[in-house]
Amino acid sequence: MIGLQAAGWGAIAASSLVIGAWIALTRPVEKRTLGLVMAFGSGVLLSSVAFELVEEANDLAGQLPMALGLALGAITFFLGDRAIDGMGAAGMGSVGGPASPGSGLAIVLGAALDGVPESIVLGLSFAGGEGIGIAFLVAVFVSNIPEGVAGTAGLLATGWSRSRILRLWLVVVMASAIAALLGGSVLADVGGIMHGVILAFAGGAILTMLTDTLIPEAYENAGRSAGLLATLGFGVAFVLSLLD
Repeated sequence: MIGLQAAGWGAIAASSLVIGAWIALTRPVEKRTLGLVMAFGSGVLLSSVAFELVEEANDLAGQLPMALGLALGAITFFLGDRAIDGMGAAGMGSVGGPASPGSGLAIVLGAALDGVPESIVLGLSFAGGEGIGIAFLVAVFVSNIPEGVAGTAGLLATGWSRSRILRLWLVVVMASAIAALLGGSVLADVGGIMHGVILAFAGGAILTMLTDTLIPEAYENAGRSAGLLATLGFGVAFVLSLLD
């Protein structure tokens, strides 16, 4: 039962990918607006990584396992992102989107590379009796919107049909729900140290994604205002973390 509830929260967090796709399919989105959303989402994620992932990982596992998990997450995302770019999804998170009309599978894998660690953390938190962290849930939800918008815009430009695009994002939502289910069931019984390593792993993957994709794209499209919105997002997430 707990696993199914965790899967539901994972699906909710990832559902903003479909919302982003719907926005891109129904109305054009200005690059500056998309950049501001990216900047705010970056700030929210940075705060969540600092106060809900890395800090918690250190408390559960200690400094060395936390550092190991952080490094493994960063390396895994870096190598996975390079491999997926080679499959045709380079630029997936950018306004221009991927250039290859056959890059659908690569986009699914890329979005899963972003979303699976986040969803596992949501599942672990729920199974641990902590409930769903509001700040982290908001962070994941907000950061997925520009990815859905940008990825959809790129696929539209290469001739994908609207129904096919929506089906693709629904597959990603299902993958996120499954990851949350695993976090809330199979991984729920791991010990404190392993739990901490998993949290740190997710933090390392998210930080690498932010530096590689979200933050540069936010600045490119929103200019100096990106810094202000990122700081606002950081502050909002910090306040929400105090309410958890």
